[in-house]
Amino acid sequence: MGITIRTAVALVILGAVSFSQWKTIAQAGTKALLMMVIGGGVVAGAAGMLCFYTAIKGAPLGRVMPIAFTSPLFGALMGILFGGEPVQVKTIVGMLLTVGGIVVLTLG
Repeated sequence: MGITIRTAVALVILGAVSFSQWKTIAQAGTKALLMMVIGGGVVAGAAGMLCFYTAIKGAPLGRVMPIAFTSPLFGALMGILFGGEPVQVKTIVGMLLTVGGIVVLTLG
């Protein structure tokens, strides 16, 4: 139930934030949109949740959560490496703070 609520809230917020870009969605084509929904939403989301809950079931929470909190770090790295995002000071600071927080959670 929690996943459904989280997904519904995310859908509303992301829909509102991206509303100004909706008119350009049709340019992608039906097949591309279908592949994005299936690949990005259904498959990746389900695989991620399956891995997360399997990890929680099989390992102590103190070990699982620091790893789960690395998602912003990897998102930033993938954006820089594969998405052409510029390397900015605030991005580097955010990445360092993420790593620092993970270290504190793991050792503290």
